[in-house]
Amino acid sequence: MTNKVYVIGVGMTAFIKPRGLVDYPEMAREAATKALLDAGITYDLVQQAACGYVYGDSTSGQRALYHMGMTQIPIVNVNNNCSTGSTALYLARQAIEYGIADCTMALGFEKMEAGSLSNKYNDRANPMGKAIEITAETRGIAQAPFAAQIFGNAGVEYIERYGATADHLAMIGEKNHRHSALNPYSQFKDVYTLDQIKASPKIFGPITKLQCCPTSDGSGCAILASEKFVREHNLQDQAVEICAQVMATDSPMLFNRSSIELAGVDMTRRAAGEAYAKAGITASDVQVIELHDCFSTNELITYDALGLCKTGEAHKLLDAGQTTYGGKYVVNPSGGLISKGHPLGATGLAQCAEMVWQCRGWAGERQVKNVRYALQHNVGLGGAVVITIYKKANELGSSPKWVDPRKRVGYNPAVEVRHVSEEDVASVRAKQSSEFMARL
Repeated sequence: MTNKVYVIGVGMTAFIKPRGLVDYPEMAREAATKALLDAGITYDLVQQAACGYVYGDSTSGQRALYHMGMTQIPIVNVNNNCSTGSTALYLARQAIEYGIADCTMALGFEKMEAGSLSNKYNDRANPMGKAIEITAETRGIAQAPFAAQIFGNAGVEYIERYGATADHLAMIGEKNHRHSALNPYSQFKDVYTLDQIKASPKIFGPITKLQCCPTSDGSGCAILASEKFVREHNLQDQAVEICAQVMATDSPMLFNRSSIELAGVDMTRRAAGEAYAKAGITASDVQVIELHDCFSTNELITYDALGLCKTGEAHKLLDAGQTTYGGKYVVNPSGGLISKGHPLGATGLAQCAEMVWQCRGWAGERQVKNVRYALQHNVGLGGAVVITIYKKANELGSSPKWVDPRKRVGYNPAVEVRHVSEEDVASVRAKQSSEFMARL
């Protein structure tokens, strides 16, 4: 028998340009403090933590949590490329689902270098080596960032096969930048016309600069709990259930010389299908989606993989306005990676925060109407994908002792960004070590 798992607290920093102005422990402290404040608990009650980051020394997760209190709980460090944050969430969920813990934390953070991602080690096998080889044999290697080539070629193949156009890719960029104007956490909040998206500098193939995610600094955090913990702490009214979560890795389809499959689409198909089955729903039952739009081309090909449309008809969803407000789905209400930003280890936890706020109905002007199910898609080349389906935990009922976190902290974190104070940190720090930690 397994336990149900609920998100009881979320928090994140604003995503910012990577200029080295804020170090990762400070970013992590802010996100973790906000998540604990949201949950209304102290760090003493967290029994296990999974910390995700891609660029950093070993045990950075431990250093990131020092400020919360050195309670000697298990802390696992996670690196799974761009799906790192959701992988941390996956591990934190498993601990509760299988009865190892009643309260866990998933924390993600990233302090990045400016510019495109690059290979860090030249003295060992590149995990993307086979993808590089296939790309060279099928479409050639260009003088452009390799990730842009992988996803750009997938978009080119979709256009060749199914009749989509470069304008459809630009429509995704326009949509996500427009959505981000309502998200105070977004790195970019400017709204652009379709022509401005198309006229921005070319990066690779049909992809322009305003259709690419930027490198970013930032952090996100989620607190997870069992039903027992939720009830004991009167958190029923804010709990959001993870009703399904599936991780998948690449299949042999990766090597069939299709640029679409080389972008990892088959693992998304697999994970999405299993997640829908576990949740007892279909794609049509979902209202809001945070989709890993590292490039506009990836959003396009992922519509198919998630079952939002028939194979080859992703561009028809866009033509019909079915992926924005007023359509069947609202995809990336946060602005997505393209506009919100993409600090690799934090992205999956920021997606989680947005889905929780949407399920609670807290998202203000960007709130999607009548959310019953929310879906999160977080993918990393190399490869791993995590699909998570959320729903408001209405079956838990209500607690007369519940205090709305927005009243407790004095603002709605879904629509306003505030930095945490030293008093905030002290209020959630593990009590057993608060005096010592205050000296750090």
